[in-house]
Amino acid sequence: MADFDINALFSDYSPQYVEPWEPAPYSIAMLRVRTGKEGVDRCTLTVESDRDYEMVKTRENEEFCWYSAVIALDDRRLSYYFNIYTTDGRHILYTRHGAVDYVDQACYWNLIPGYRVPDWMRGAVIYQIYVDRFCNGDKSNDVLTDEYEYLGLHAQRVEDWNSLPQNMDVHRFYGGDLKGVLDKLDYLEELGVNVIYFNPLFVSPSNHKYDAQDYGHIDPHVGKIVHDEGALLPPDGHGNRNATRYIDRTTNPENLRASDQMFADFIAEAHRRGIRVIMDGVFNHCGSFNRWLDRERIYEDIPGCEKGAYIDRNSPYRNYFKFNADSWPYNGNYDGWWGHDTLPKLNYEASRSLTQAILDVGRKWVSAPYHADGWRLDVAADLGHSAEFNHWFWREFRKVVKQANPDAVVLAENYGDSSSWLQGDQWDTVMNYDAFMEPLTWFLTGMEKHSDDFRQDLFGNADNAWKQMNWYWNENMPPQPMFISMNELSNHDHSRFLTRTNHKVGRVNTLGSAAAEEGVNKAVMREAAAVQFTWPGAPTIYYGDEAGLCGFTDPDDRRTYPWGHEDQDLIRYHRELIRIHKENSCLTMGALRPLALDYQYMAYGRFDHRGTIVVAVNNGGGEVTKTLPVWYCGVPKNAVMERICLSGEDGFTTEPADFAVTDGSLTLTLGKTSAVILRWRA
Repeated sequence: MADFDINALFSDYSPQYVEPWEPAPYSIAMLRVRTGKEGVDRCTLTVESDRDYEMVKTRENEEFCWYSAVIALDDRRLSYYFNIYTTDGRHILYTRHGAVDYVDQACYWNLIPGYRVPDWMRGAVIYQIYVDRFCNGDKSNDVLTDEYEYLGLHAQRVEDWNSLPQNMDVHRFYGGDLKGVLDKLDYLEELGVNVIYFNPLFVSPSNHKYDAQDYGHIDPHVGKIVHDEGALLPPDGHGNRNATRYIDRTTNPENLRASDQMFADFIAEAHRRGIRVIMDGVFNHCGSFNRWLDRERIYEDIPGCEKGAYIDRNSPYRNYFKFNADSWPYNGNYDGWWGHDTLPKLNYEASRSLTQAILDVGRKWVSAPYHADGWRLDVAADLGHSAEFNHWFWREFRKVVKQANPDAVVLAENYGDSSSWLQGDQWDTVMNYDAFMEPLTWFLTGMEKHSDDFRQDLFGNADNAWKQMNWYWNENMPPQPMFISMNELSNHDHSRFLTRTNHKVGRVNTLGSAAAEEGVNKAVMREAAAVQFTWPGAPTIYYGDEAGLCGFTDPDDRRTYPWGHEDQDLIRYHRELIRIHKENSCLTMGALRPLALDYQYMAYGRFDHRGTIVVAVNNGGGEVTKTLPVWYCGVPKNAVMERICLSGEDGFTTEPADFAVTDGSLTLTLGKTSAVILRWRA
């Protein structure tokens, strides 16, 4: 019987997506078919179950034939499947689910004309920076102890960079800023990073800044303070209306202009080095300090500022929020996101003005003079009060962003099925929690991504990991989002991956900070990174992961970068993986094929017409020998594959070694807790 490879399809689409309004809109669909003893007589492609295209054999070798069809496009979604007719008279239906007896729409492949994603995101290596904890380059803009209060706690300047976060940490500041990132661009460039994703940078009272005070400006505490007057709160004082030093720092036009300009200059320098910059957009909710609400009465007495909705029922911003009682002035009865009154939910459906204001924010920062390269959208599925409005808003947001900067990326945070947003008219892609971070963590550590649970049934369960990590292939969506999805091992919302390798269930408030570093296994971290940099998508390093940083779920995962105490071997390992990721085109848009799945063992191939990468991971406690059918990935029956990276219990090596392929198979022995990357070049 003929053998058909679903995943090869995506590697051989070229050009795959042509705008429908171009003079000759078309797409090339390609099918790779194994040449068996029965042989293939012909192949056709069926569109929408009622229109057939004859496919033409375009090339062949001793193992495979490639058939292609040119399909005319209009502005509608295209759904299709393949028919293979063998020389012995059989008719085989081939769909997303492989060879099947019958087809239904859930099995179709889907192509959406006009669904373009930024070319630079294909093959991107992203570095996520939580700015307060990365590097302090300018001490003059540090948040001062007693500068203001938040959640009943006075702001605190942390003097010891190497001290650990506390359980209640939102008001504690280490002083990281844009100048610090600028000072470390040489490091990031040498590492091989070509995209920086910043956690929020807008004016905000917290160190995480997911509670915007002013979307229109970069926070001077991470930018530049040129005017610095006013008083601190007394140690026992309360009321931010009296925090005149903070008010001057965060509302004085001189500071705001200087900080915005610094950000523009930073992006210009990053671009000069070939590094893109993605901003974090928190548009579902703002903060209680926000100038539109002004619960802290910061803007109340500033000349020229409109009264906030908390202060005055006649505020122009009243409908920006949903109030549940008529109790002005100083109405604190409003909807907060998940009930948090420090995170008031924005009430879009009630205010076209609010909607336009946020669309303007989306446009502003990807336009001159800033030229940011796109947005990561926080809790994007939560925005608004209905699914209908949510989808409408993101369509509008995409339009204004892409009109201002056609190369900008629109990347959303979401858990679960995102297919309704990934249809070419809303988001470009998502943070890949469900099909990368979570299943890979279960497989390699048995831990939940917050370190809240350990599951023996998922630890080492390669079948489960493979199924979940291939979720994108099986959903009702086109391939574009998968190849640029943000593939992280850790981030600011989850425990550090290295900490998960110790199998300690709990958080810093139950186990203490020291436990996050006890019993960790860097060999497992190296295995995870080997997968991260060879899996479809954009590998994303959470600052410090490459240097051996540990930590339980937030706030402990927000430790400072360990300058002077880095794990240099782990940094060198990441640098080599980034090099491998960039040097091999099949890791950008190549096909994906499983080669072996067993308890604590996974092997797969990535391949295109230029060559093949094979990755094998042995997460078990003993040596394992497997024979891998690498011919499935385009490697000739008798060839030599070059080992380009090997990691294990004692570290790693990139010293090359040759491995013979005999009759299409490669026999490979891996020691415990190890990963290997091999290459064959066409």
